[in-house]
Amino acid sequence: MLRTIRLLVQITTGVIVLTVAGLALIYYFAARSLPEYNTTLQVAGIGAPVEIVRNNANVPHIFGETDQDVFFALGYAHAQDRLWQMTMLRRAAQGRLSELFGERTIGDDKFLRRLDIYNLAVSSVAAQDDQTKTALRAYSAGVNAWLNEVNAGARGRGAPEMWIFSHPVAPWEPADSIAILKVMALQLSGHMKSEVLRARASFVLDDDRLRDLLPDDPTGGIAALPEYASLVPGMSGERAFAQVAYSPLFPVKPPELSGASNAWAANGSRSASGATLLANDPHLGLTAPTIWYLARLELSAGGVIGGTIPGVPAILSGRNAELGWGVTTAYVDDQDVLLEELNPDNSRQYRDVSGWVPFRTRDSIIRVKDAPAQTITLRWTANGPVIPGDNLDLGKITPPGHVTALAWSGSSDRDTTMSAAIRLMQARSVTEGITAGQDHIAPAQNLMLADRNRIAMKTVGAIPARDPRHQSQGRYPSFGYLPENRWQGRFPYADNPEFLNPDGGIIGNTNNKTIDRPFPQHVSHRWGDSQRIYRWRRLMQARNVHTRDSFIEAQQDTVSFTAQTLLTLMGADLWFTGDAAPEGTPERRRQVALDLLSAWNGEMNEHMPEPLIYAAWVREFHNRLIRDELGPLAPQFTHPDPIFIERVFRDIDGAGIWCDVIQSAPIETCTDIARQALDDALIWITENHDGAIETIRWGDAHVATHDHEVLGAVPLLNWVVNIHQSTSGGDNTLQRGRTAGTGENPFRNVHAAGYRGVYDFADPDSSVFIIATGQSGHPLSRYYDNLGELWRRGEYIPMSLDPDLARAAAVGVTNLQPVGE
Repeated sequence: MLRTIRLLVQITTGVIVLTVAGLALIYYFAARSLPEYNTTLQVAGIGAPVEIVRNNANVPHIFGETDQDVFFALGYAHAQDRLWQMTMLRRAAQGRLSELFGERTIGDDKFLRRLDIYNLAVSSVAAQDDQTKTALRAYSAGVNAWLNEVNAGARGRGAPEMWIFSHPVAPWEPADSIAILKVMALQLSGHMKSEVLRARASFVLDDDRLRDLLPDDPTGGIAALPEYASLVPGMSGERAFAQVAYSPLFPVKPPELSGASNAWAANGSRSASGATLLANDPHLGLTAPTIWYLARLELSAGGVIGGTIPGVPAILSGRNAELGWGVTTAYVDDQDVLLEELNPDNSRQYRDVSGWVPFRTRDSIIRVKDAPAQTITLRWTANGPVIPGDNLDLGKITPPGHVTALAWSGSSDRDTTMSAAIRLMQARSVTEGITAGQDHIAPAQNLMLADRNRIAMKTVGAIPARDPRHQSQGRYPSFGYLPENRWQGRFPYADNPEFLNPDGGIIGNTNNKTIDRPFPQHVSHRWGDSQRIYRWRRLMQARNVHTRDSFIEAQQDTVSFTAQTLLTLMGADLWFTGDAAPEGTPERRRQVALDLLSAWNGEMNEHMPEPLIYAAWVREFHNRLIRDELGPLAPQFTHPDPIFIERVFRDIDGAGIWCDVIQSAPIETCTDIARQALDDALIWITENHDGAIETIRWGDAHVATHDHEVLGAVPLLNWVVNIHQSTSGGDNTLQRGRTAGTGENPFRNVHAAGYRGVYDFADPDSSVFIIATGQSGHPLSRYYDNLGELWRRGEYIPMSLDPDLARAAAVGVTNLQPVGE
């Protein structure tokens, strides 16, 4: 017996030793790719010494004798910290994810290949101006210098993920940076998905009910349109119901997650200091690491500092000594789905304006890990690339004998968006900033500008010129062979909306409707916000003058104008009603919830129960409204539209009929549905959250999920690579934390401001910024999540161009020396 015990002890000890040794070995190899920031290296590709000073937050401040050397060093720093992220963005653009991930990403690759993003980027290199070409080449050389260092110095393949997904990393090319911008443009353009969803809904709703469910912005007129089925004979709703699964690596997201942002500025008349102010917080999907990376470049025209995207040699939101800029998604309708009729006698032809013509075609080979390579035939019509029906539900709205093509501004093979970004960094005034934006193609953005004296907002990007006779005005897919449905180029840049130094002294945008013009100069029928703008306006008008701190306060504001509005309607017949009920009964739970909500001011505070009660109640109410009318299509509408719910309660144009359940004999009222929905919400809360209703926390449900896009779902590893944080805010607050809308926890925060900046030109070096995770993409680095807690608490770090401040307590200084010195 004693011998057996000894043997078991020895075996156990051996297993423990081997496990510890194995973990130590894994850590050793993973840690090899941690960069050494305090070092001197000789590199090829620079003409003089370059210094990368990393301040105490690991933000690189780059100093060189020429702009070319500075861009080289930015590429070097990006690759040091975010090599895996950069290569994944490039692979997505190239449609080469399946080489690493096998058949699970083959659909993503096919879609991106058909858009031909990477080849368009290659063609666009020649369209850049000379200084941009020089910047792109220098940046690429800097990335490749780090790749050479990884190989020569055995630095763990450059990133720990490379050990799991071993693959050769090709040298960086100028086209790679342009391709990443195109991927971002695709991610921020949601009109294709909106067209498809509207068409699908039109199969089961009449025109009035469709207008309720997908309302236009109420500040503009609602155009009466024919039903999609009348535009496209032979279509019915029987094929219109299916769910689309979006993979983490797929750049196309559901319409409600396609992009958002806030930006505003005040001139001297509305500033306490008499100088201008600007705030910006672009919203994108939360990931670990965040898509944003902070950097300072000392260019020949002066210092520039702000947020970059790894792989792109430009400050996309930031400032120099004289000018600050920020961006919001403009929601320009820059995508149209065209129905192309096939020749019934020759499927290699489609109907053009003049008759049957052949598709332009090219074969493309997709290599797949652990599976045979697949060859697909890419096809184009005069309108754009052909997208098969198994993508994004297109097949559900495509009539027999047709295929769909996508017209998109991002399909330009002379895309000069990169040149516009490089010139913007050198601009020193609002006028120069607006001029720099004229070559911006996609994604369309509202460019917010502030120099020391003036402010402006200009929509930059190509706005398609549509025919006034367009059948659907771009709301539905339409026939591509009809000349009135085809684009007629783009509107002149001068026609893009522009607001320059207004008399009121303040300009702002929350993705709301910016201009009310008739089609086809309307910019868009679909806008990203109809709610946050009202809270922003109230905060801006509540003070005669503003300061940097009041702009920060507005950026961090968590009061929901939507909650204040909808609760007034939903609880109108329920407040302080009902008989006394014993503890633990549904009636008692309802009374407690209503008592809490009746005294609530709409603040979506993570520590309070009211936001969760409100959010769950609105969600259940919305579900009860639509599930009988839409049936299997209802799950596509994951987020309640406040305008829709308000239309229903106010019975605008007969919208109150949504409250009556079609299949039931009784006639239900909106009060009945609101009461039932509240009970549904409280049951969901008690089943998913412990404790009494009064003790639950919004933050336990509204968890910011910064998940690693590849390893985030892998057991055990997800504890290392994912970053989860309790957060305030919600779908319609200025501190926006867009909820997932699906899954076991539909209220998790998946889309928020990955970058925040506030620029004060009374004292530019008092400007501040922050990103949502950390500078490093290496999970073992202390800079992987070092800024995340500051971000969660609404704090910032200094955004100074003072070299001495950067060097104070610097975590490292990398000196790059030309080879031979």
